[in-house]
Amino acid sequence: MDQALVGMCVNERRFVTIPPNLAYGSEGVSGVIPPNSVLHFDVLLMDIWNSEDQVQIQTYFKPPSCPRTIQVSDFVRYHYNGTFLDGTLFDSSHNRMKTYDTYVGIGWLIPGMDKGLLGMWKDIPGQASLVFDVALLDLHNPKDSISVENKVVPENCERRSQSGDFLRYHYNGTLLDGTLFDSSYSRNHTFDTYIGQGYVIPGMDEGLLGVCIGERRRIVVPPHLGYGEEGRGNIPGSAVLVFDIHVIDFHNPSDSISITSHYKPPDCSVLSKKGDYLKYHYNASLLDGTLLDSTWNLGKTYNIVLGSGQVVLGMDMGLREMCVGEKRTVIIPPHLGYGEAGVDGEVPGSAVLVFDIELLELVSGLPEGYMFIWNGEVSPNLFEEIDKDGNGEVLLEEFSEYIHAQVATGKGKLAPGFNAEMIVKNMFTNQDRNGDGKVTAEEFKLKDQETKHDEL
Repeated sequence: MDQALVGMCVNERRFVTIPPNLAYGSEGVSGVIPPNSVLHFDVLLMDIWNSEDQVQIQTYFKPPSCPRTIQVSDFVRYHYNGTFLDGTLFDSSHNRMKTYDTYVGIGWLIPGMDKGLLGMWKDIPGQASLVFDVALLDLHNPKDSISVENKVVPENCERRSQSGDFLRYHYNGTLLDGTLFDSSYSRNHTFDTYIGQGYVIPGMDEGLLGVCIGERRRIVVPPHLGYGEEGRGNIPGSAVLVFDIHVIDFHNPSDSISITSHYKPPDCSVLSKKGDYLKYHYNASLLDGTLLDSTWNLGKTYNIVLGSGQVVLGMDMGLREMCVGEKRTVIIPPHLGYGEAGVDGEVPGSAVLVFDIELLELVSGLPEGYMFIWNGEVSPNLFEEIDKDGNGEVLLEEFSEYIHAQVATGKGKLAPGFNAEMIVKNMFTNQDRNGDGKVTAEEFKLKDQETKHDEL
């Protein structure tokens, strides 16, 4: 047998005939093999090893990009099939649908799996040679921090994110082997969060600092800065995470609006103020350039009374002290725009807005608190002039006709931008003290004749 086995390979089968002088001779084996027996063996070699053998490694696939290889004390996650040399499977992590996770090079494995793998399975025969088919899924070291790879950085980066900023970004989240575990794109909604304040995993909190609007970067997060040994949902325990992010916008709750004037006409002396009636064109977009709305596309101006609450607060602020013909860009943070809710189907929640504005017309408003003023001296016989039929009572029709006549001749002025009939009706109602639908001389008073209530 010593001669017959030399030169055999694993899984080779030989029929061996051995004469008595090379077997058990004239004595045989009592009760088993008679003396001077010729022996026949049907031999199948299961495995072979030598005490001087070392671990054999055959790499049959290596990714084109391999920036890091395993070092002593790294933590690895891998899949394997474990077989004997004859191909018999004795264990498989694939069958359990769970990676084998361990530190390398510090004695947690058999020496051959630090170089190989320990025969810690109860169904492995003694002295068996083991074959492990290993696919490495990821690795990290407990001393690792995050790694950041900038993919696209805008040329114009006036501001970088800081702790306390509110950020809106898209991301794809994968494992190191490329397995996708989450994506904001699939939900068609950005991920919105404060950064540097513990609202996200520590690795992302750190990786989102110092970004520009429009920047794309890759953030690799080791598990101790991600979801740890437990994992979460479809993220395995001890997994290294890869986030490919695209920053849409960010702001700070302390931000005010930003105004950049691109053009002012030579005569820019009349500036807009609260109460003025404005007509202007605008393009509204997000910070990433996504167009939301445009009056130019609609072919008509947007008309408002400044300071009357007809637009968001940031827009109201951005239209102040502007002259006709001026062009400016106003950037509005969400707390001065449409807030966390946004406008369903039109403006995303917590979005920073960009308005490119051109003021086309300005009609000066009235002093604060007035909806109608006289442009000259008020007639001492004002009530009598309104009461044309001289019956001592003024009806709404008489009152309205008189006020509109004063406006038409330039003697009076209604607040611009509001419904003229509603203003006149409110003026009449204020004079009709007892609410009987008519104003008498006793009820009729000008604004400076009204009783002042200091407590109000």
